Amino acid sequence: MKKFLEDFKTFIARGNVVDMAVGMMIGSAFGKIVTSLVNDIVMPLISLLICSADFSSLKILLVENGENSTYLAYGNFIQNVIDFLIIAFCIFCAIRIIAKFKKPEEPVKEEAPKDSDELIALKRIVELLENKK
Repeated sequence: MKKFLEDFKTFIARGNVVDMAVGMMIGSAFGKIVTSLVNDIVMPLISLLICSADFSSLKILLVENGENSTYLAYGNFIQNVIDFLIIAFCIFCAIRIIAKFKKPEEPVKEEAPKDSDELIALKRIVELLENKK
């Protein structure tokens, strides 16, 4: 059990686990912002265009049994697909905007490696030997 706890402590102390936890927290907060954007701004605009902002009430009665009737709630599926597409589009736009603010990385110029003193001496020796022939 002691080895297990030591391994767990090592796992938690890794930098990438901490970075992942921070990313999850920021992602959660960002998710709330995007959800609010979708629910409070985008969906009301869509409701003006299609005269209905909520598809969740759309359903087909499959079996009528009083209070225990069974419905095929295809409206919930449509609503969730629309929500997903809007959220994905908003995240895509946010990432594009953030990418524009990032400073572009300058291409690394590769310099020709400088010859060492030994290599220069060897090249001179080769030249001298070739000229001697």
